[in-house]
Amino acid sequence: MGKNCLTCLPVTQLPLVQIIFYEGRNFEGRHYECSSDCTDTHTHFSRCNSIRVDSGCWVAYEKPNYAGYQYMLTQGKYPNYHRWAGFNNCIRSCRIIPSYNGAFRLKIFERSDFAGKMMDLSEDCPNLQDSFQMRSISSCNVVEGYWILHEHPHYRGRQYILRPGPYSRHSDWGSITTSVGSVRRVTELKQTQ
Repeated sequence: MGKNCLTCLPVTQLPLVQIIFYEGRNFEGRHYECSSDCTDTHTHFSRCNSIRVDSGCWVAYEKPNYAGYQYMLTQGKYPNYHRWAGFNNCIRSCRIIPSYNGAFRLKIFERSDFAGKMMDLSEDCPNLQDSFQMRSISSCNVVEGYWILHEHPHYRGRQYILRPGPYSRHSDWGSITTSVGSVRRVTELKQTQ
């Protein structure tokens, strides 16, 4: 086995990540414990009104196969869907975001296919319009780290969690519009040493 294989580690050294979805508010009713990516949670529960993240950093999605509204969830308790900025009680897939200790770098572009005005970011930006006179982003390249694009300034509205890699058009990150008002780094992923 390769030296990066998790199964090569003794059980006591395996990283434990867990999220628990509850059908009722305030952690009541039927629940589902999850410790890995899940493309379709519908077989485990019909609705989600509260979530407890015991460990790890997660993205919950409104639709199966990592589609629809995206919600960033860090360790803690979410007694109702308003606490995770949810629009409804639908969670149909989820993904773990792996730990990250490196630098952050995001290139944002005014037009699709990495064209037009470009800005290179390494810090959070609460208002793209005020800072760079950019109201829309049509493509981007996450060079380093994990980032969240927010639909409105000051980290409000729909959120899109981006992993490292190129996104040649806004639909690649799941948005139906090019409207991005703010961006921030996902710093909750840094491991303490």
